Amino acid sequence: MDTARYIVAVLVVSWLPPALVWWFVVHPFVSFWRRVGAKATLWILGTLMAASIVGLTVIRDQLIGTDLGFRWSALAAAAVLFFVSARVAFQRKQHLTFRILAGVPELSESGASPGTLLDQGIYSKIRHPRYVEVVVGVAAYAAFANYTGAWFVAALTVPLIHAIVLLEERELIARFGAAYQEYAARVPRYIPRRSG
Repeated sequence: MDTARYIVAVLVVSWLPPALVWWFVVHPFVSFWRRVGAKATLWILGTLMAASIVGLTVIRDQLIGTDLGFRWSALAAAAVLFFVSARVAFQRKQHLTFRILAGVPELSESGASPGTLLDQGIYSKIRHPRYVEVVVGVAAYAAFANYTGAWFVAALTVPLIHAIVLLEERELIARFGAAYQEYAARVPRYIPRRSG
């Protein structure tokens, strides 16, 4: 169990930060990346991301911090959080393809054309299920690993994801205009409204 916890802690601190930074590099500079082209952008940023992961993995023991030990309560919390994240992921996958998830529509030369506004299924309840899935999933991994570095990354994920969402929404308003604004007015970002 200790080895599994260590591996998960290393994955959280070495893989997640570069994945989050990806969107801070794409969204604010999407016009530039469209000129570069989707394929070249994915190669350039993918290479930088891989190099970042390798670099962070090299210093993993400094990043994961202190082992807070195995706790049944943390394992139970991890199981509940993982279930919630997996449920959101299952619903999200019915509408959000890997191609869209990777940012291909934003990066393609035709990315300025609206495309399709996702507003069905889970997207009719919350606007950003993928980001809810990530935040809850990272919390699950941090609870399972129970290392201070993993908890730090999980806590840092919340404001970083929110900042990414704000950048993405600015882009969605530019792409879909009034249709997205109307959608945003009736569907909450992260937490579904109680019915009735």
